[in-house]
Amino acid sequence: MCDLSADEMREYRGTLTEPGRESPYRNRAVDENLSLFRRMKAGEFPDGARTLRAKIDMASPNMNLRDPAIYRILHTSHHRQGDKWRIYPLYDYAHPIQDALEGITHSLCSIEFENHRPLYDWVVNSLGFENKPHQYEFARLNITHTVMSKRYLRELVETGRVDGWDDPRMPTLCGLRRRGYTPTSIIEFVRRSGVSKTYSVADIRLLEYCIREELNQSAPRRMAVARPLRLTISNYPADKTEFFPIVNNPTDSGAGTREVAFSRSLWIDRDDFSADPPPKWQRLRPGGEVRLMGAYIIRCDEVVTGADGEATELICSADLVTRNENPADGRKVKGTIHWVSAAHCVEADLYLYDSLFTLPNLLDIPEDKSYLDYLNPASLTALKGCKLETALKDAKPGERFQFVRTGYFCADSASKSTFNRVVTLKDSFKA
Repeated sequence: MCDLSADEMREYRGTLTEPGRESPYRNRAVDENLSLFRRMKAGEFPDGARTLRAKIDMASPNMNLRDPAIYRILHTSHHRQGDKWRIYPLYDYAHPIQDALEGITHSLCSIEFENHRPLYDWVVNSLGFENKPHQYEFARLNITHTVMSKRYLRELVETGRVDGWDDPRMPTLCGLRRRGYTPTSIIEFVRRSGVSKTYSVADIRLLEYCIREELNQSAPRRMAVARPLRLTISNYPADKTEFFPIVNNPTDSGAGTREVAFSRSLWIDRDDFSADPPPKWQRLRPGGEVRLMGAYIIRCDEVVTGADGEATELICSADLVTRNENPADGRKVKGTIHWVSAAHCVEADLYLYDSLFTLPNLLDIPEDKSYLDYLNPASLTALKGCKLETALKDAKPGERFQFVRTGYFCADSASKSTFNRVVTLKDSFKA
Protein backbone atom coordinates (compact mmCIF):
# COMPACT_ATOMS: atom_id res chain seq x y z
CA MET A 1 0.00 0.00 0.00
CA CYS A 2 1.50 3.31 -1.12
CA ASP A 3 0.69 6.79 0.23
CA LEU A 4 2.51 8.74 -2.48
CA SER A 5 0.43 11.26 -4.40
CA ALA A 6 0.15 11.03 -8.17
CA ASP A 7 2.78 13.75 -8.64
CA GLU A 8 5.15 12.11 -6.15
CA MET A 9 4.68 8.71 -7.77
CA ARG A 10 5.51 10.24 -11.14
CA GLU A 11 8.68 11.78 -9.69
CA TYR A 12 9.76 8.52 -8.05
CA ARG A 13 9.14 6.61 -11.28
CA GLY A 14 12.27 7.91 -12.99
CA THR A 15 12.78 8.43 -16.72
CA LEU A 16 13.62 6.37 -19.79
CA THR A 17 17.31 6.87 -19.06
CA GLU A 18 17.29 6.90 -15.24
CA PRO A 19 15.97 4.20 -12.88
CA GLY A 20 13.16 4.95 -10.48
CA ARG A 21 13.32 5.18 -6.70
CA GLU A 22 11.55 2.87 -4.31
CA SER A 23 8.57 4.29 -2.46
CA PRO A 24 9.20 4.87 1.28
CA TYR A 25 6.11 2.70 1.87
CA ARG A 26 7.35 -0.20 -0.28
CA ASN A 27 8.35 -2.46 2.62
CA ARG A 28 5.30 -2.13 4.85
CA ALA A 29 4.39 -5.26 6.78
CA VAL A 30 1.88 -7.60 5.15
CA ASP A 31 -0.65 -7.21 7.99
CA GLU A 32 -0.51 -3.41 7.71
CA ASN A 33 -0.97 -3.62 3.95
CA LEU A 34 -3.98 -5.90 4.31
CA SER A 35 -5.55 -3.64 6.93
CA LEU A 36 -5.09 -0.53 4.81
CA PHE A 37 -6.43 -2.34 1.74
CA ARG A 38 -9.60 -3.39 3.57
CA ARG A 39 -10.12 0.15 4.81
CA MET A 40 -9.45 1.53 1.33
CA LYS A 41 -12.04 -0.87 -0.10
CA ALA A 42 -14.54 0.19 2.58
CA GLY A 43 -14.20 3.84 1.57
CA GLU A 44 -12.40 5.21 4.63
CA PHE A 45 -9.92 7.24 2.59
CA PRO A 46 -10.54 10.03 0.04
CA ASP A 47 -9.82 9.68 -3.67
CA GLY A 48 -6.09 9.65 -4.42
CA ALA A 49 -5.01 9.17 -0.81
CA ARG A 50 -3.57 5.69 -1.37
CA THR A 51 -2.98 3.11 -4.10
CA LEU A 52 -2.19 -0.57 -4.12
CA ARG A 53 0.97 -1.12 -6.15
CA ALA A 54 2.58 -4.27 -7.55
CA LYS A 55 6.11 -4.78 -6.15
CA ILE A 56 8.15 -5.56 -9.27
CA ASP A 57 11.35 -3.63 -10.17
CA MET A 58 11.90 0.13 -9.91
CA ALA A 59 15.09 -0.21 -12.00
CA SER A 60 13.42 -2.02 -14.91
CA PRO A 61 14.12 -0.48 -18.34
CA ASN A 62 10.39 -0.94 -19.03
CA MET A 63 8.70 1.82 -17.03
CA ASN A 64 5.44 -0.15 -16.93
CA LEU A 65 7.17 -2.60 -14.55
CA ARG A 66 8.28 0.06 -12.05
CA ASP A 67 5.85 -0.88 -9.28
CA PRO A 68 2.71 0.01 -11.22
CA ALA A 69 -0.51 0.93 -9.40
CA ILE A 70 -3.11 -1.83 -9.67
CA TYR A 71 -5.93 -0.46 -7.46
CA ARG A 72 -7.00 3.14 -6.86
CA ILE A 73 -9.65 4.77 -4.67
CA LEU A 74 -12.73 6.03 -6.49
CA HIS A 75 -15.90 6.98 -4.63
CA THR A 76 -18.24 6.15 -7.52
CA SER A 77 -21.07 3.62 -7.58
CA HIS A 78 -20.42 0.53 -9.67
CA HIS A 79 -23.12 -0.49 -12.17
CA ARG A 80 -23.26 -3.99 -10.63
CA GLN A 81 -21.71 -3.84 -7.14
CA GLY A 82 -23.24 -0.49 -6.18
CA ASP A 83 -21.28 1.05 -3.26
CA LYS A 84 -19.86 -2.24 -1.99
CA TRP A 85 -16.38 -1.40 -3.32
CA ARG A 86 -14.73 2.01 -3.24
CA ILE A 87 -11.69 0.83 -5.16
CA TYR A 88 -11.25 0.04 -8.83
CA PRO A 89 -8.51 -1.98 -10.59
CA LEU A 90 -6.44 -0.37 -13.30
CA TYR A 91 -6.70 -1.70 -16.85
CA ASP A 92 -3.22 -3.26 -17.02
CA TYR A 93 -4.10 -5.38 -13.97
CA ALA A 94 -7.73 -6.24 -14.73
CA HIS A 95 -7.19 -7.02 -18.42
CA PRO A 96 -4.95 -10.12 -18.11
CA ILE A 97 -7.01 -11.49 -15.19
CA GLN A 98 -10.23 -11.19 -17.16
CA ASP A 99 -8.64 -12.86 -20.20
CA ALA A 100 -7.39 -15.77 -18.09
CA LEU A 101 -10.72 -16.27 -16.30
CA GLU A 102 -12.65 -16.21 -19.59
CA GLY A 103 -10.35 -18.73 -21.28
CA ILE A 104 -8.92 -16.26 -23.80
CA THR A 105 -5.94 -17.72 -25.67
CA HIS A 106 -5.04 -14.81 -27.99
CA SER A 107 -5.61 -11.33 -26.60
CA LEU A 108 -5.38 -8.93 -29.54
CA CYS A 109 -4.35 -5.34 -28.83
CA SER A 110 -3.32 -2.33 -30.87
CA ILE A 111 0.39 -1.70 -31.27
CA GLU A 112 0.67 0.94 -28.51
CA PHE A 113 0.16 -1.84 -25.91
CA GLU A 114 3.34 -3.65 -26.95
CA ASN A 115 5.30 -2.14 -24.04
CA HIS A 116 2.55 -3.28 -21.67
CA ARG A 117 2.91 -6.95 -22.59
CA PRO A 118 5.63 -7.68 -19.95
CA LEU A 119 3.24 -6.45 -17.25
CA TYR A 120 0.44 -8.55 -18.78
CA ASP A 121 2.69 -11.64 -18.58
CA TRP A 122 3.83 -10.75 -15.04
CA VAL A 123 0.23 -10.62 -13.77
CA VAL A 124 -0.72 -13.91 -15.46
CA ASN A 125 2.39 -15.72 -14.19
CA SER A 126 2.28 -14.25 -10.67
CA LEU A 127 -1.33 -15.35 -10.12
CA GLY A 128 -0.54 -18.88 -11.28
CA PHE A 129 -3.17 -19.37 -13.95
CA GLU A 130 -2.89 -22.83 -15.49
CA ASN A 131 -4.00 -21.79 -18.98
CA LYS A 132 -2.13 -18.58 -19.68
CA PRO A 133 -3.38 -16.18 -22.36
CA HIS A 134 -0.90 -14.35 -24.53
CA GLN A 135 -1.13 -10.80 -25.79
CA TYR A 136 -0.51 -10.05 -29.49
CA GLU A 137 -0.22 -6.51 -30.81
CA PHE A 138 -1.20 -5.31 -34.26
CA ALA A 139 -1.57 -1.97 -35.95
CA ARG A 140 -5.05 -0.48 -35.69
CA LEU A 141 -7.16 -0.88 -38.81
CA ASN A 142 -7.58 2.79 -39.62
CA ILE A 143 -10.12 3.76 -42.29
CA THR A 144 -10.17 6.89 -44.43
CA HIS A 145 -12.69 9.65 -43.71
CA THR A 146 -13.34 8.55 -40.13
CA VAL A 147 -11.71 8.17 -36.72
CA MET A 148 -11.19 4.94 -34.78
CA SER A 149 -10.14 6.43 -31.44
CA LYS A 150 -12.72 5.83 -28.69
CA ARG A 151 -11.81 9.19 -27.17
CA TYR A 152 -12.72 11.03 -30.36
CA LEU A 153 -15.81 8.91 -30.96
CA ARG A 154 -17.02 9.57 -27.41
CA GLU A 155 -16.62 13.31 -27.95
CA LEU A 156 -18.76 13.09 -31.09
CA VAL A 157 -21.47 11.30 -29.11
CA GLU A 158 -21.35 13.44 -25.97
CA THR A 159 -21.39 16.73 -27.89
CA GLY A 160 -24.36 15.63 -30.01
CA ARG A 161 -22.53 15.76 -33.32
CA VAL A 162 -23.82 12.25 -34.02
CA ASP A 163 -26.94 10.46 -32.82
CA GLY A 164 -25.34 8.05 -30.37
CA TRP A 165 -22.89 5.17 -30.68
CA ASP A 166 -25.17 3.41 -33.18
CA ASP A 167 -25.43 6.40 -35.51
CA PRO A 168 -25.04 4.87 -39.00
CA ARG A 169 -22.13 7.25 -39.70
CA MET A 170 -20.08 5.83 -36.81
CA PRO A 171 -17.37 3.19 -37.46
CA THR A 172 -18.73 1.09 -34.58
CA LEU A 173 -20.18 -2.39 -35.07
CA CYS A 174 -23.59 -1.23 -33.84
CA GLY A 175 -23.43 1.77 -36.19
CA LEU A 176 -22.45 -0.36 -39.17
CA ARG A 177 -25.19 -2.88 -38.34
CA ARG A 178 -27.84 -0.16 -38.13
CA ARG A 179 -26.68 1.26 -41.44
CA GLY A 180 -27.08 -2.15 -43.05
CA TYR A 181 -23.60 -3.67 -43.23
CA THR A 182 -23.58 -7.45 -42.83
CA PRO A 183 -21.12 -9.45 -40.71
CA THR A 184 -19.81 -11.20 -43.82
CA SER A 185 -19.09 -7.90 -45.60
CA ILE A 186 -17.11 -6.61 -42.59
CA ILE A 187 -15.16 -9.87 -42.34
CA GLU A 188 -14.39 -9.71 -46.07
CA PHE A 189 -13.19 -6.11 -45.67
CA VAL A 190 -10.87 -7.14 -42.82
CA ARG A 191 -9.60 -10.12 -44.84
CA ARG A 192 -8.82 -7.95 -47.87
CA SER A 193 -7.20 -5.22 -45.74
CA GLY A 194 -4.88 -7.74 -44.08
CA VAL A 195 -3.08 -7.70 -40.72
CA SER A 196 0.02 -5.63 -40.09
CA LYS A 197 2.22 -4.38 -37.27
CA THR A 198 2.94 -1.16 -39.15
CA TYR A 199 0.67 1.86 -39.47
CA SER A 200 -1.73 1.78 -42.43
CA VAL A 201 -5.00 3.34 -43.55
CA ALA A 202 -7.59 1.29 -45.45
CA ASP A 203 -9.72 3.04 -48.05
CA ILE A 204 -13.35 3.22 -46.91
CA ARG A 205 -14.32 2.51 -50.51
CA LEU A 206 -13.02 -1.04 -50.02
CA LEU A 207 -15.55 -1.52 -47.20
CA GLU A 208 -18.27 -0.10 -49.47
CA TYR A 209 -17.15 -2.40 -52.29
CA CYS A 210 -17.51 -5.47 -50.04
CA ILE A 211 -21.10 -4.71 -49.01
CA ARG A 212 -22.06 -3.58 -52.52
CA GLU A 213 -20.84 -6.86 -54.03
CA GLU A 214 -22.82 -8.86 -51.47
CA LEU A 215 -26.06 -6.89 -51.73
CA ASN A 216 -25.93 -6.91 -55.52
CA GLN A 217 -26.44 -10.66 -55.30
CA SER A 218 -28.78 -10.88 -52.32
CA ALA A 219 -30.88 -7.72 -51.97
CA PRO A 220 -34.33 -7.75 -53.62
CA ARG A 221 -35.07 -4.84 -56.00
CA ARG A 222 -37.81 -2.40 -55.12
CA MET A 223 -38.95 0.92 -56.61
CA ALA A 224 -38.70 4.00 -54.41
CA VAL A 225 -39.14 7.63 -55.45
CA ALA A 226 -36.83 9.77 -53.33
CA ARG A 227 -37.91 13.23 -54.59
CA PRO A 228 -41.53 12.80 -55.75
CA LEU A 229 -43.01 14.60 -58.76
CA ARG A 230 -46.59 13.77 -59.75
CA LEU A 231 -47.17 12.39 -63.24
CA THR A 232 -50.66 11.99 -64.69
CA ILE A 233 -51.36 9.87 -67.78
CA SER A 234 -54.16 11.72 -69.55
CA ASN A 235 -55.24 8.87 -71.86
CA TYR A 236 -55.33 6.20 -69.13
CA PRO A 237 -58.72 5.45 -67.48
CA ALA A 238 -59.06 7.03 -64.03
CA ASP A 239 -60.74 3.94 -62.58
CA LYS A 240 -58.33 1.37 -64.02
CA THR A 241 -55.53 -0.48 -62.25
CA GLU A 242 -53.11 -2.91 -63.88
CA PHE A 243 -50.45 -5.09 -62.36
CA PHE A 244 -47.08 -5.48 -64.04
CA PRO A 245 -44.62 -8.29 -63.25
CA ILE A 246 -41.27 -6.83 -62.11
CA VAL A 247 -38.16 -8.97 -61.57
CA ASN A 248 -37.09 -9.04 -57.91
CA ASN A 249 -33.35 -9.40 -58.59
CA PRO A 250 -31.97 -9.81 -62.13
CA THR A 251 -28.71 -11.29 -60.78
CA ASP A 252 -30.55 -14.04 -58.87
CA SER A 253 -32.39 -16.46 -61.16
CA GLY A 254 -34.40 -17.81 -58.24
CA ALA A 255 -35.64 -14.44 -56.99
CA GLY A 256 -38.78 -14.50 -59.17
CA THR A 257 -41.07 -11.57 -59.87
CA ARG A 258 -43.64 -9.49 -58.02
CA GLU A 259 -46.80 -7.70 -59.18
CA VAL A 260 -46.62 -3.88 -59.06
CA ALA A 261 -49.79 -1.79 -59.35
CA PHE A 262 -50.07 0.77 -62.18
CA SER A 263 -52.68 3.56 -62.36
CA ARG A 264 -53.44 6.90 -64.01
CA SER A 265 -51.63 8.93 -61.32
CA LEU A 266 -47.98 8.10 -60.63
CA TRP A 267 -44.98 9.44 -58.78
CA ILE A 268 -41.61 9.73 -60.54
CA ASP A 269 -38.34 11.11 -59.25
CA ARG A 270 -37.92 14.85 -59.79
CA ASP A 271 -34.34 14.20 -60.94
CA ASP A 272 -35.74 12.22 -63.88
CA PHE A 273 -37.31 15.33 -65.45
CA SER A 274 -35.68 18.46 -66.82
CA ALA A 275 -37.49 21.42 -68.40
CA ASP A 276 -34.18 22.54 -69.92
CA PRO A 277 -32.17 19.33 -70.28
CA PRO A 278 -28.42 19.23 -70.87
CA PRO A 279 -26.94 17.54 -73.96
CA LYS A 280 -27.44 13.76 -74.20
CA TRP A 281 -30.29 13.85 -71.66
CA GLN A 282 -32.13 10.51 -71.90
CA ARG A 283 -34.80 10.97 -69.29
CA LEU A 284 -38.08 12.89 -69.44
CA ARG A 285 -38.32 16.36 -71.01
CA PRO A 286 -41.16 18.44 -72.49
CA GLY A 287 -42.21 16.65 -75.66
CA GLY A 288 -39.80 13.78 -74.95
CA GLU A 289 -40.43 10.08 -74.44
CA VAL A 290 -39.22 7.52 -71.90
CA ARG A 291 -40.27 4.07 -70.85
CA LEU A 292 -41.72 3.57 -67.40
CA MET A 293 -39.80 0.62 -65.96
CA GLY A 294 -41.71 -2.58 -66.70
CA ALA A 295 -44.63 -0.65 -68.20
CA TYR A 296 -45.51 1.75 -71.05
CA ILE A 297 -43.68 4.30 -73.13
CA ILE A 298 -44.95 7.79 -72.25
CA ARG A 299 -44.59 11.27 -73.76
CA CYS A 300 -44.55 14.49 -71.71
CA ASP A 301 -47.28 16.75 -73.20
CA GLU A 302 -47.63 19.47 -70.55
CA VAL A 303 -45.75 20.78 -67.53
CA VAL A 304 -47.72 22.31 -64.65
CA THR A 305 -45.59 24.73 -62.62
CA GLY A 306 -45.98 26.44 -59.26
CA ALA A 307 -45.45 30.06 -58.30
CA ASP A 308 -41.68 29.50 -58.16
CA GLY A 309 -41.62 28.16 -61.70
CA GLU A 310 -40.79 24.63 -60.58
CA ALA A 311 -42.73 21.70 -62.05
CA THR A 312 -45.52 20.43 -59.77
CA GLU A 313 -47.11 17.94 -62.19
CA LEU A 314 -46.41 16.40 -65.58
CA ILE A 315 -49.29 15.62 -67.93
CA CYS A 316 -48.28 12.75 -70.15
CA SER A 317 -49.81 10.35 -72.64
CA ALA A 318 -48.98 6.67 -72.84
CA ASP A 319 -48.54 4.49 -75.89
CA LEU A 320 -50.79 1.73 -74.58
CA VAL A 321 -49.50 -0.96 -76.95
CA THR A 322 -45.97 -0.80 -75.59
CA ARG A 323 -46.20 -3.05 -72.56
CA ASN A 324 -42.81 -4.53 -71.75
CA GLU A 325 -44.27 -8.03 -71.86
CA ASN A 326 -45.17 -7.48 -75.55
CA PRO A 327 -42.12 -5.81 -77.17
CA ALA A 328 -43.21 -6.87 -80.64
CA ASP A 329 -44.48 -3.34 -81.30
CA GLY A 330 -40.91 -2.51 -82.30
CA ARG A 331 -40.81 0.84 -80.50
CA LYS A 332 -37.66 1.71 -78.61
CA VAL A 333 -36.62 4.69 -76.49
CA LYS A 334 -33.27 5.33 -74.82
CA GLY A 335 -34.48 6.32 -71.38
CA THR A 336 -36.13 4.20 -68.70
CA ILE A 337 -37.28 5.64 -65.36
CA HIS A 338 -38.80 4.10 -62.24
CA TRP A 339 -42.16 5.05 -60.72
CA VAL A 340 -44.80 4.12 -58.15
CA SER A 341 -48.57 4.35 -58.34
CA ALA A 342 -49.90 7.27 -56.29
CA ALA A 343 -52.85 5.15 -55.16
CA HIS A 344 -50.71 2.13 -54.29
CA CYS A 345 -47.65 3.38 -52.40
CA VAL A 346 -46.39 3.98 -48.87
CA GLU A 347 -44.61 7.03 -47.49
CA ALA A 348 -41.24 6.83 -45.78
CA ASP A 349 -38.11 8.83 -45.01
CA LEU A 350 -34.79 8.05 -46.69
CA TYR A 351 -31.56 8.89 -44.88
CA LEU A 352 -28.62 9.32 -47.25
CA TYR A 353 -25.24 8.96 -45.53
CA ASP A 354 -21.85 10.19 -46.69
CA SER A 355 -18.37 10.23 -45.15
CA LEU A 356 -18.24 11.56 -41.58
CA PHE A 357 -15.14 13.67 -42.33
CA THR A 358 -13.99 15.55 -45.42
CA LEU A 359 -10.29 14.81 -44.85
CA PRO A 360 -9.25 11.31 -45.98
CA ASN A 361 -6.45 10.81 -43.44
CA LEU A 362 -7.09 12.55 -40.14
CA LEU A 363 -3.44 12.13 -39.11
CA ASP A 364 -2.66 14.81 -41.70
CA ILE A 365 -4.41 17.53 -39.67
CA PRO A 366 -2.32 20.73 -39.39
CA GLU A 367 -1.19 21.66 -35.89
CA ASP A 368 -3.49 24.68 -35.76
CA LYS A 369 -6.57 22.61 -36.63
CA SER A 370 -8.85 20.17 -34.80
CA TYR A 371 -10.30 16.99 -36.26
CA LEU A 372 -13.71 18.57 -35.62
CA ASP A 373 -12.87 21.23 -38.22
CA TYR A 374 -13.18 18.50 -40.87
CA LEU A 375 -16.62 17.18 -39.97
CA ASN A 376 -18.63 16.75 -43.17
CA PRO A 377 -21.77 18.97 -43.03
CA ALA A 378 -23.28 16.79 -45.78
CA SER A 379 -22.69 13.48 -43.95
CA LEU A 380 -26.47 13.09 -43.56
CA THR A 381 -29.24 14.13 -45.94
CA ALA A 382 -32.77 13.34 -44.75
CA LEU A 383 -35.40 13.03 -47.49
CA LYS A 384 -38.92 13.24 -46.05
CA GLY A 385 -42.15 12.04 -47.63
CA CYS A 386 -40.60 9.69 -50.18
CA LYS A 387 -42.93 7.35 -52.09
CA LEU A 388 -42.23 3.61 -52.01
CA GLU A 389 -44.01 0.68 -53.59
CA THR A 390 -46.35 -1.20 -51.27
CA ALA A 391 -44.06 -4.25 -51.10
CA LEU A 392 -41.95 -2.21 -48.64
CA LYS A 393 -44.83 -1.61 -46.23
CA ASP A 394 -43.98 -4.64 -44.10
CA ALA A 395 -40.18 -4.33 -44.24
CA LYS A 396 -38.62 -5.66 -41.04
CA PRO A 397 -35.89 -3.72 -39.16
CA GLY A 398 -32.53 -4.61 -40.66
CA GLU A 399 -34.00 -5.92 -43.92
CA ARG A 400 -31.99 -4.80 -46.95
CA PHE A 401 -33.14 -3.80 -50.44
CA GLN A 402 -31.83 -2.30 -53.61
CA PHE A 403 -33.91 0.73 -54.51
CA VAL A 404 -33.56 0.69 -58.29
CA ARG A 405 -31.37 3.47 -59.67
CA THR A 406 -30.99 4.93 -56.15
CA GLY A 407 -28.85 2.71 -53.93
CA TYR A 408 -28.89 -0.07 -51.35
CA PHE A 409 -31.04 0.63 -48.30
CA CYS A 410 -31.75 -0.95 -44.92
CA ALA A 411 -34.92 -0.61 -42.84
CA ASP A 412 -33.89 1.35 -39.74
CA SER A 413 -33.94 -0.52 -36.45
CA ALA A 414 -34.79 2.54 -34.34
CA SER A 415 -37.32 4.44 -36.45
CA LYS A 416 -40.31 3.00 -38.28
CA SER A 417 -40.86 3.97 -41.93
CA THR A 418 -37.21 5.03 -42.24
CA PHE A 419 -34.64 3.50 -44.56
CA ASN A 420 -30.89 4.12 -44.27
CA ARG A 421 -28.77 4.12 -47.39
CA VAL A 422 -26.09 1.52 -46.92
CA VAL A 423 -24.12 2.43 -50.02
CA THR A 424 -24.62 3.89 -53.47
CA LEU A 425 -25.07 1.63 -56.50
CA LYS A 426 -21.72 2.18 -58.21
CA ASP A 427 -18.23 3.43 -57.49
CA SER A 428 -15.05 3.67 -59.53
CA PHE A 429 -13.14 1.76 -56.82
CA LYS A 430 -11.62 -1.55 -57.90
CA ALA A 431 -10.79 -4.08 -55.21
